[in-house]
Amino acid sequence: NITVRGLMGMASFTEDEAQVRSEFDSLKVLFGQCQQEISNDTVVFDQISMGMSGDYKIALVAGSTMVRIGSLLFGAR
Repeated sequence: NITVRGLMGMASFTEDEAQVRSEFDSLKVLFGQCQQEISNDTVVFDQISMGMSGDYKIALVAGSTMVRIGSLLFGAR
């Protein structure tokens, strides 16, 4: 009874924001392709989880519906 609702991806661990943006944009394109093929009247494919504490702002601009920001919440550095 597992329902796959979307994709999750992490960008490379780099300070290069252009690379991170490019990787998130590529995942967003793949998500759109999967969404067209998978979604129907009974299957909902609507989640794309991208971004962590260091790059969540870029991920949100790229279209992320879910981010993982544990370090920001719990102060881990």
